[in-house]
Formats: sequence, structure tokens, C-alpha cells
Amino acid sequence: MTDIEFTRIDRDLVLQAKAVLDLCRGLGLRIVTAESCTGGLVAAVLTEAPGSSETVEGGFVTYSNDAKRSAIGVREALLAAHGAVSEPVARAMAEGALAHSLADVAVAITGVAGPGGGSEAKPVGLVHFAAARRGFATLHVEQRFGDIGRGVIRRRSVEQALDLLTEIARQPLVA
Repeated sequence: MTDIEFTRIDRDLVLQAKAVLDLCRGLGLRIVTAESCTGGLVAAVLTEAPGSSETVEGGFVTYSNDAKRSAIGVREALLAAHGAVSEPVARAMAEGALAHSLADVAVAITGVAGPGGGSEAKPVGLVHFAAARRGFATLHVEQRFGDIGRGVIRRRSVEQALDLLTEIARQPLVA
């Protein structure tokens, strides 16, 4: 898949998104996204599915550090200490999206999609994901996709984000 090929939302992602929406609808959960390197693609895929307005609360595209701070409350000290592409910031993005919305579950994505911008410590293809749910522990996943092309990294990030939404939605209630 080339970068150009991902300009269309593909059928497999829409089917995956529909499964997430069906699960969340059945559980009475509303979804919010907080996206950096995916630039709103998770929200776009979710809202491509018919009936998504019943389940999708909204989304934040927080590409810059300023947007992360002002839109969803990521602390400057956290960004300074760990950088935008980090587990603590991904967690803060997911938790901040919940705090700044009426949703029940949130997914956040922050990473280096390339082709530039990587470093030895944070190479192209490094992406951090977090999912938060009211009353539950926040989940985190780190992926190192490698320098496989911007479009492919972003597409795989959407897949991972949808998988993480599924996982957090399925968390059992603790008595």
C-alpha cells in the first residue's frame, strides 16, 4: 500500500470500526478520539460507518504540543519531560479527551509517521497508543512499525487504535 492508496478509507478499516461501534453501542459507551500523527483518521474511519452518530461523541486533532495543552489539558511539564511521542503523553491525551468530553471511552495516538522527524531514541514508526475509560485503568500500547512509509504507519495506527478501543470496551466491571 502506498501513501496515495490510503487517501481512501478502505473497507477493512470500516468493517473493523463498525465492530467497535456495535460493541460500544451494545454497552452504552460513547467514544472520543485524541489524535496526533493520525490527524483525525480514527475519527474519520469511525464516522464512515452508518449510525456512528449514536456512539461517536467527537474527536480532538492535537497535532501540536500547544493543541495537546489547550484542547485536552496535557501538562507542559509532561511534554517537556517525556516529549510528545511517549507513553505518559499518550495516557494524558486519552484521559484529557475523556475529561474534555461527555464520552465514556477514549483512544489517543501520538507518534512519528515520517518520513522525517525521527531520532535514534524515537525513530520513524514509533507510535504510542492509550485508551481510557471512566472508572477503569488506562491502557497503553507501544508499536515500532519501522520506517515503512507514512501512509502505512498511519493506517496501521488506525487498526491498533480500533483494537485498543475494543480491548478497553471489553474490560470487565469490577465489583
